[in-house]
Amino acid sequence: MVHADGHTSPGLDPNPNHMNKFACGCAIVASIISIIFGYDTGVMSGAQIFIREDLKINDTQIEVLAGILNLCALVGSLTAGKTSDFIGRRYTIALSAVIFLVGSVLMGYSPNYAVLMVGRCIAGVGVGFALMIAPVYSAEISSASHRGFLTSLPELCISLGILLGYVSNYCFGKLTLKLGWRLMLGIAAFPSLILAFGIMKMPESPRWLVMQGRLEEAKTIMVLVSNTQEEAEERYRDILIAAEIEEETAVKAVGGGVTKNHGKSVWRELVIKPRPAVRLILIAAVGIHFFEHATGIEAVVLYSPRIFKKAGVVSKDKLLLATVGVGVTKAIFIIIATFLLDKVGRRKLLLTSTGGMVFALTSLAVSLTMVQRFGRLAWALSLSIVSTYAFVAFFSIGVGPITWVYSSEIFPLRLRDQGASIGVAVNRIMNATVSMSFLSMTKAITTGGVFFVFAGIAVAAWWFFFFMLPETKGVPLEEMEKLFGGGGPRGDRDGLEIQTKRVNN
Repeated sequence: MVHADGHTSPGLDPNPNHMNKFACGCAIVASIISIIFGYDTGVMSGAQIFIREDLKINDTQIEVLAGILNLCALVGSLTAGKTSDFIGRRYTIALSAVIFLVGSVLMGYSPNYAVLMVGRCIAGVGVGFALMIAPVYSAEISSASHRGFLTSLPELCISLGILLGYVSNYCFGKLTLKLGWRLMLGIAAFPSLILAFGIMKMPESPRWLVMQGRLEEAKTIMVLVSNTQEEAEERYRDILIAAEIEEETAVKAVGGGVTKNHGKSVWRELVIKPRPAVRLILIAAVGIHFFEHATGIEAVVLYSPRIFKKAGVVSKDKLLLATVGVGVTKAIFIIIATFLLDKVGRRKLLLTSTGGMVFALTSLAVSLTMVQRFGRLAWALSLSIVSTYAFVAFFSIGVGPITWVYSSEIFPLRLRDQGASIGVAVNRIMNATVSMSFLSMTKAITTGGVFFVFAGIAVAAWWFFFFMLPETKGVPLEEMEKLFGGGGPRGDRDGLEIQTKRVNN
């Protein structure tokens, strides 16, 4: 933005193709909450070995301890949509950090299983908030050309958090039994405290500000997160149209705000009587979140030491080191994915990723079945480890990050919070289902049998993605509805216009 004295606003860049540094910085800070969540997930993988020994608990209690995080996250995710509508995206991120802080302190203190469960439940509510709000905030401050990269940062941070959790297992596992696992769980309180204060330096989402009628603030922030004045004005106009605010009204309202247009119930419009396009969007979001965890990633992330033990690894140190390898693989391939999303597109990566997962899961199932039937085999052990890493790699380059990118960008503006909440709720239900049933299923149909089931589900996922998920690369958020056959906020214009924009971007 050029001011009267000839200076330019810090957010503007003379090259419109460059990523806006201010928007990138905001997305990175918002995504730190995902590191804490990832750490909470990853650290339990190794901590459960020591918790079981110290607190004298059984496999069923371990399953409940692992899965309760996701059931409580369900509560958090369903609450987060309404909360972020009411207090804003920024304060919702701060709230989730405070919830994580309380949960981490309780888990680090835990004198017994009951207190540990309470801490895990509180942390789970924070997980639900974090999973819903971080991708939404990142998507809403991003331009269409870099939205894939910025919106995938939360998933990257989850992977980094998981890796840090695995490393923490290996390092703190060398301490005394009573101190080691408590430090593993309690140390997450420190980044939570830092984030709770650091998040207040960030701006609010301009799209949320428009929905609140705070148009002057929205316009100012839009300039900061855009590269040119023209881009800022175009994105601002698109938001006004999506929010059903006339431009003339907006001009009059700057400085004084407008009355919010509540319209009909959001839940009615989204779930009870949705338009055909909104129904397809909801099916796409629910489907991609369902298949993300139904294909078994949580089983590998949470129980990889047990999987490697089944394959023939016996030393505790080697089990934890092999698990660190899972975290390293996940982080590396998510980093690669963040740079490919806006170049290759969501759809190609998603289909390639799912196809690779089918082969990796089948290979892992075969190798584990051979070990189960014939005992320890060197080639089967090697194939199990390679297949596990391959599955994590294929997942992380597509399904992992794209689930969050895709579901946070396809909903219309007024339905985005609640739509994202439904997606996160399905995600957490499936995550809890897998994490709380995996050990029981391995006893019923063997570990190899479980991975054959996951491979079959991955095949179904590939066909769902092929038929139900159109490409969203380069499409403005305000025009997503047209990809699913809707008129969108601008009315019933020819869908070819979107395709032209997509090609040009």
